[in-house]
Amino acid sequence: MRIRISHDTTYTYGAPVKSAIQILRLTPRNHEGQFVARWKIDIDGEARIARREDWYGNITHHLTLDGPITEIGIRVSGEVETEDQAGVVRGTVERFPPALFLRQTRLSAPDAAIADFAASAAAGPQNALDRLHALMHALHDLVTFDVTATDVVTTAQEAFHAGHGVCQDFAHLMIACLRNMGLPARYVSGYIETLPPPGKEKLMGTDASHAWVAVYFPGVGWVEFDPTNCILPSYKHITVAVGRDYHDVAPIKGIVFSSGKQNLTVKVDVVRVD
Repeated sequence: MRIRISHDTTYTYGAPVKSAIQILRLTPRNHEGQFVARWKIDIDGEARIARREDWYGNITHHLTLDGPITEIGIRVSGEVETEDQAGVVRGTVERFPPALFLRQTRLSAPDAAIADFAASAAAGPQNALDRLHALMHALHDLVTFDVTATDVVTTAQEAFHAGHGVCQDFAHLMIACLRNMGLPARYVSGYIETLPPPGKEKLMGTDASHAWVAVYFPGVGWVEFDPTNCILPSYKHITVAVGRDYHDVAPIKGIVFSSGKQNLTVKVDVVRVD
């Protein structure tokens, strides 16, 4: 399937910005089941752009802008061909052994309640893969999707006890459970094709970035789970970056030198191309 993505990010500032440095993780790369047919980055205004790769093999673009700046507009767009791989990931850039992804982080660290939940949720099935499906279903039933409940600094523990969260929180919670079970797990960021309810028209600009999880099985490799939607990622998912948690894969991260307030607007479209 071919999917077209456009992702617009606009920063406006209450006072002119003297200078800005931004790191973008907004460019997917090829692997089995995912081929980037075209992709480009457009920046409003004059910016120096350097393409690099981070320590996980994610494509990054480093932007440097000189002021005075009152607005920064960043637009990425392109088309990606996808095929269903039944959640199995092959052909990716791997810089580190899977054991690195056993390390807990502040966002993904479990507490005793999360550890007990994981043990209970995965206690029934004998097959390892079935245990992870059971864990994913239990998480999906436990947490209510709520875009108003959390933000980018919410931890897995906070989301677990609140019982509400977004895809980032579902991913951090499942990672916390998996690492506590002794399984290497990593955070995956990207996009997912979404369809409106029957009889409803899709509103452009209302999609969002998405997040899910990959867990490592010896002899198989990385297998992905989407606990937010309680499915294995398929041809509807486009991977952009991987890391230990959200902080490693934040789509845009940077520094601005300004004394004024900042306002952020994001519009995302993920559309199947007939």
